[in-house]
Amino acid sequence: MLKSATAVNKPAEIQVKIRPFAPRDAEVCKRLYFEAVLGGSVAKNDTALDMDDIPKAYLSSPGGNFWVAENVRGEIVGMIGVQQMEKGEGEIRRLRVRQDHRRRGIGGKLLETAIKHCREMQHLKVKLDTFIEREPAIKLFEKFKFRLTRTREISGKKVFYFYLDLYYSDRRPPPKP
Repeated sequence: MLKSATAVNKPAEIQVKIRPFAPRDAEVCKRLYFEAVLGGSVAKNDTALDMDDIPKAYLSSPGGNFWVAENVRGEIVGMIGVQQMEKGEGEIRRLRVRQDHRRRGIGGKLLETAIKHCREMQHLKVKLDTFIEREPAIKLFEKFKFRLTRTREISGKKVFYFYLDLYYSDRRPPPKP
């Protein structure tokens, strides 16, 4: 039996450890953020100030957190954060996976960690956004049952806004990553 082209071309999953952010991770996280910036410059709607002080932006308020993914060599190869802007609502931010580690299950593990945290914080809703050029990310969000709420243009690029209703989705079995 022949394998499909996507099965043949997809890199194998790799083992990573998802752990809480530590101050020693700050510079690597900042590099990881800027490596993934589209077009080489930060969008007009993004100040990127949170990357200058991750503890203040993500760890100093209730409902927030930040994690990194570490490969077997101890290198940080991914990150994700959750901020609580409104009571009962978590916002997933800065989901990044290092270029040479993409499409290997790391983004799914990070997203799963963030969603679990939002459930533990009793958030009823989780939201996030991404640029249209992030097709693999969009497929990942859809796999986790995020719903597209709107699209808007910022600096000539389309931004997709997604949400996940945890109140409703807690009544259904979780997706398999």
